[in-house]
Amino acid sequence: MRLNDLDERIVHALAADARRSYADIGSLVGLSAPAVKRRVDRLRAEGAITGFTVRVDPAALGWETEGFIEIYCRRKTSPEAIQRGLERLPEVVSASTVTGEADAIVQVFAADMRHFEQVLERIAGEPYVERTKSVLVLSPLLRRYSGLEGTGDGAAQRAAMPSTNSPTGSAPPF
Repeated sequence: MRLNDLDERIVHALAADARRSYADIGSLVGLSAPAVKRRVDRLRAEGAITGFTVRVDPAALGWETEGFIEIYCRRKTSPEAIQRGLERLPEVVSASTVTGEADAIVQVFAADMRHFEQVLERIAGEPYVERTKSVLVLSPLLRRYSGLEGTGDGAAQRAAMPSTNSPTGSAPPF
């Protein structure tokens, strides 16, 4: 399903602040609060909006170390097998199959270096893993949540602007 311009602007406003009122979103996009609610309900029912969430600073939860682990798998390992192995680890915050030499890349948050090493050893010990390669994040330079270029007033201004509705136009909200 491809969102129309108005729905895309509503989704961008919600992605910037999911607690924003329907009236506030309506003022940004030129609709009444009930009209925005109907559109959001429809987008949820159609699966375009899959949920609402909160963003938490990992350091606030004691997760001070971030790294990425490339996984190189044994032959005939399915993506489902990788997913099953990784979803048991709460330190794994994202995992994707990728192109190139590695089969998957995993983003990990850990309390410290020793904890990261323990997670790396658990991943490397999975039966489908042939080898791993890891890198640690020194300083995050840019984080985009929900495909938006930041939050606050800039995001609100983007939500209020007409969308180009093209792959090279506004950032997709996922």
